[in-house]
Order: sequence, then C-alpha cells, then structure tokens
Amino acid sequence: MTVGSPLQIQEVSEPGIADGDVLVRVRAAGICHSDVHYRAGTSPVRPLPLTLGHEVAGTIEQVGRAVTGPKAGDRVCLHYNVTCGDCPACASGNEQFCPAGRMIGHHRDGGFAERIVVPARNALPLPAEIPFEQGATLMCASATAFHALRKGALRAGETAAIIGVGGLGMSAVQLARAFGALTVFAVDVREESLELASRYGAVAVNARAGDPVDQIRKATAGRGVDVAVELVGASATMHQAVTCLAPLGRAVLVGITAETLSLDTYREVLGGEAQIIGSNDHLLSELPTVIEMARRGILDTSRVVTKSIPLDAGAINAALDGLERFAGGIRTVVIPG
Repeated sequence: MTVGSPLQIQEVSEPGIADGDVLVRVRAAGICHSDVHYRAGTSPVRPLPLTLGHEVAGTIEQVGRAVTGPKAGDRVCLHYNVTCGDCPACASGNEQFCPAGRMIGHHRDGGFAERIVVPARNALPLPAEIPFEQGATLMCASATAFHALRKGALRAGETAAIIGVGGLGMSAVQLARAFGALTVFAVDVREESLELASRYGAVAVNARAGDPVDQIRKATAGRGVDVAVELVGASATMHQAVTCLAPLGRAVLVGITAETLSLDTYREVLGGEAQIIGSNDHLLSELPTVIEMARRGILDTSRVVTKSIPLDAGAINAALDGLERFAGGIRTVVIPG
C-alpha cells in the first residue's frame, strides 16, 4: 500500500522463515476500521510498501528448526504484535511497549496475502469449534475490547456504556456482561447495529434520537455509568464517554483519531473524580482467555462477520471505503483463494 491511495495486489516472493518462526497459510483476514486509518495515514504505516491485515487466522504450513510447540497442519490465530520477548516491557507483560515491537499489517507485512510468517509464540491454537473467519476477528476486535474493559477495571455489579457498536463494540457488549455488568448501554446511530447489540443483551441508545448522555442519565436516574468505552474516535463521542460517567467513573478511549478532546476540567473531570484512560492494543497473555470464551459461546462472533470477500484489491478497497463512511455491515473478512 501507499498512503492515501487504494490498495493494490502485487506478486511478491514467498516469505522465508527463521528458526523460531512459523509459515502460516492465511484462511481468513479481517478488515478492521484501523485499516482505514492506515490507508489514510492517520496512523502512520512503515515501511512502505506494506501488506495490510492484522486480524489473521490460518493453518501452519512450515515451522522453523527451533520450534518445539506448533506443528504443520495446526489451526492457529495470530497475535499481531511481534516483539522481542526479552526487554523490560515484554518481561512485565506489557509487550505493546516493546521498543522493537512491530505490528503485522502496520509495521511488517500482514495477512491480506496467501501466506504470512510470524514467530511461533505469536501463533495461538484455534479450536476446531471456531471458524477461521471468527478466529481472525478475535485477534483484534474481541481482544482489544477485552483489554479495554480490563483497563477500565469493570467490576461485577457495575454499569457500562459501549459507544460505537461495530466489530469491537459487539464484542465489548458481550464481554462487559461476562465481566458482570448489570446493565450495558450500546450507543450508535445505526439501527442495524443497535438491534444486534440488543440481541446480545444491551440497552440500545440511538444517538440520532437525542443526546445519548441525556438518555443514559435518564435511564440511570441521573447517576450515569461506571465505565464508558469509546470506540469511534470522534471528539463528540469521546466527550460523551466522559460526561456520561457516574462519580468515580472511568472513560476508556480506544478509537484511533486525529481529533482532540476538550473538557470543562472542573465540572466534567475533577468534580466527579472521573478517570480518563487510554487503551492501546491488547496483550498476548489475554488471548487464551478470549479464545476460550469464544469456544464456550460466552463470546459469540457468529453474527458479527457479515460478509466474506476474495483476496481482490477492488473488493478490499470497497470494504475499506464503506468502513470509512461508517456504512455497511459489522465486519468483512478476506478469504484468500
């Protein structure tokens, strides 16, 4: 890809593998809203040209000489942060801050391809009960939502608002309920998204019908929610995440954005001792739990993947265009031929 231009399909050399790597045949690669930001340059991609695609599932075709775990034929889904594994950040379980870290589909070639190479530790077993399409989306949409809720320290008996119920939001709604939230509000402007969120147990809040903060406060007798997770990345929705909080509430900001957040510091932050928390990516250590929740049906992504397309530049660009307009279905997945 080149910044600001449509993606192109190119023939490249077969990727080689080092001793600790695995070569994975891509069976499914999710198209995420982050890919829109990468194509536009909102979140810089390097080096260029580069293959996008960071939500990846497939089968192992070859393993390096030093690999003792995964083997050829295994079904896997891929943790997208490739890190050194040895630095203080990695050793403390905060590998997203590894100085050598490189994200597939962002800083190294990703999964909009027939094959991909990653370190063996990045390949997690994908249970047979989970289709490749759903396994791929677990690696970003579900895992990032899980990490955000952990950052927000959502506890059993609390209430939550999920602002933006696309791919991440549908997982966030279900995971918030699994964390023990008594009530989960789903905020969006799309009726089809709100309907699906309602089927997952959320209270729908249509932002087109009026100020969603007012709607949430009315539904909570003026109190607000304990945790709000913002997944859109717009000034207005970030502001809503903070101003819908109850006293001592936590607003977790996840949506990638070039926009700024302006607040009345005293009335909207200090007065209620609100916490504003940034949430970036997720951790390798969190993924086994997310996968197991999906295997058990606690986390259902079967209705989130709404369309599958071939590995075709026109089809992928059309899907990205739709996401850029916040149009179309919840999640599209690329299925290489």
